[in-house]
Amino acid sequence: MGVFAQRDGALEWRGDHETVRIEPWGTGSVRVRGTLWGEISGDLPGALAAQPPPGPAATASPAPQGTAAAPVMELSADLARLTNGGLTAEISAAGRLRFRRAGDGSELLAEARQHFTGPPPRRYGPASGGSHRFELLFAAADGERLYGLGQHQHGLLDQKGAVIDLVQRNTEVSVPFLLSSRGYGFLWNHPGTGRVELGATATRWVADSARQWDFWLTAADEPAQILRQYGEVAGRAPQLPEWASGFWQCKLRYKTQDELLAVAHEYKRRGLPLSVIVIDYFHWTRQGDWRFDPAEWPDPAGLVAELDRLGVKLMVSIWPTVNPASENYQDMADQGLLVANDRGIGVQLALWDKGSGDRRALMSYYDATSARARAYLWAKVKEGYYKHGIRAWWLDACEPELVPEHPGNLRYHIGPGLEVSNAYPMLHARGFYEAMRAEGEDEVLLLCRSAWAGSQRYGALVWSGDVDSTFEDLRRQIPAGLNIGLSGIPWWTTDIGGFKGGDIRTPEFRELIVRWFQFGVFCPVFRLHGVREPGSMTGAGQTGAANEAWSFGDEQYAIIRDLLFLRERIRPYVMAQMKAAHETGLPPMRPLFLNFPADDTCWQVADQFLLGDDLLVAPVVTAAVSERAVYLPDGATWLDAWTGEAIPGGRWITAPAPLELVPAYVREGGTLAPFGPPGSSAPAGGEPG
Repeated sequence: MGVFAQRDGALEWRGDHETVRIEPWGTGSVRVRGTLWGEISGDLPGALAAQPPPGPAATASPAPQGTAAAPVMELSADLARLTNGGLTAEISAAGRLRFRRAGDGSELLAEARQHFTGPPPRRYGPASGGSHRFELLFAAADGERLYGLGQHQHGLLDQKGAVIDLVQRNTEVSVPFLLSSRGYGFLWNHPGTGRVELGATATRWVADSARQWDFWLTAADEPAQILRQYGEVAGRAPQLPEWASGFWQCKLRYKTQDELLAVAHEYKRRGLPLSVIVIDYFHWTRQGDWRFDPAEWPDPAGLVAELDRLGVKLMVSIWPTVNPASENYQDMADQGLLVANDRGIGVQLALWDKGSGDRRALMSYYDATSARARAYLWAKVKEGYYKHGIRAWWLDACEPELVPEHPGNLRYHIGPGLEVSNAYPMLHARGFYEAMRAEGEDEVLLLCRSAWAGSQRYGALVWSGDVDSTFEDLRRQIPAGLNIGLSGIPWWTTDIGGFKGGDIRTPEFRELIVRWFQFGVFCPVFRLHGVREPGSMTGAGQTGAANEAWSFGDEQYAIIRDLLFLRERIRPYVMAQMKAAHETGLPPMRPLFLNFPADDTCWQVADQFLLGDDLLVAPVVTAAVSERAVYLPDGATWLDAWTGEAIPGGRWITAPAPLELVPAYVREGGTLAPFGPPGSSAPAGGEPG
């Protein structure tokens, strides 16, 4: 049996060589840490700030009437209890944790024992460097639904029953925050690799290697309030720059300055809206040089100036890889600014590069966990890009992408790979965000392929990675986008049309690209990208087929053109949702239950979403159909966005969905009016082809 103490405003339990610390940490929330090392450390990396948000100090008795409610601690011989707002945390003399609603005492979450003889719910095993492999086991609850955990491609919205690897991979973004239908949110505040098992009999969190375990838990009556409280401690996104809310043109890849400018001019010649155009990879001399190849991009400053004249923002892809043939490699190696390997040579990825022909070169990664390395990279980026007027950055391959995957062999500045690898994309974004702010820039947006808890506060816009050009992958993007929004990251998008495998000559892909555009126009960010077939996919000279709005046939172009102008119509509404995300932490793209938690069906619908409070979208995610089932939430009357017909909520309907139409509905009494018939958004006349 252990002993309790009240220490620096927190509860501590010590027993059997273990220390557990429970402390108030934000509204209705607690942070819980434990270790076998004796003392709790505040220096280990995580998503939370070093100190909790300011609030009343914890006391041993309720606050006097009329004052702000302070956390209350109660200690007895066999139980210690901390109540903070609506949440009560308990730890028994045996060390078992339990969390309850403060009002009615109902259980939210509790540690579980698998058997009366053991093992215990917290299990420590040996790991290298004096750390431990750690498991934490909670009891499962009947009927519980679980959401969040970043972005995954399993196609599930409710992830109860899933086993999720806590590791960063292309298309798989690990953000270890769960939102429960039982009224709590849970952050596994550990940036190392591991997994979470959301089983029918228990929930198990596993850290492959940890010096201490650390989680944060919050409680509230509604899921929207849980996200607000999570935003208090993990941070919220800045205000999205207005230029980012329009249409983005991108492909793999524009090879020269003249080619990219010709595309931008063609958009303007056709009178089409265009906000952003993107330069993809291999525009450089070598990976790790971080500058344009002058043979292909002879006048970057002139390019930026011409695009500015057209009202188009330029974004450039920046990779964290360093080729040993780069002009900076030896200097970075000498200064210890590269990710190291515990065994073997210090390289982590084989990839083509300029000068390598069709053979792949071995690449190292710069160490984003080092402040010195982040400053070094920015100095190169400033000289190679920023000085030419470029202000928007695409941080590709920032997982970092490891092939083969070997986090246990990596050594970062802040610790071993198994303990800290998942924080890499967050710290990489932090380097650019802080550097841009130091340059006096108020607007920072970083297109990132990966993220971790807290990435949102550094302006990270996550996209869903290199997904396939299939209807199956289109369907998976809806729950992927909803879950990452529920994980605290509101800026999200996809490659419209999917990244790979789309042949622009085929009717199958031409149908898919229209349906993906109909999804993308209502996403937080509206971005076309992909490597199209037929095209070359080997070597540094690779480039796909055409991937512009007019590239997929005349019928398709007429629909896509109208969608571009529809986005222009709703941009003020999109920006209002971005302001709400900045101020409250609520994502623009939302599952139905976030606004309608009392409607049980809304917790189950995985192929529809809300854009803000007033717009419901039901994308078509099946080939060759002309209608689909749509659920309209109870508690509102819905207006068909195309006809204006009023339909009471709380029912399923069969919605027409010919190729030119995506089922969409506006909430009666909201800030949006119906759009009118498909085809009515684009101005009359104009260049048709």
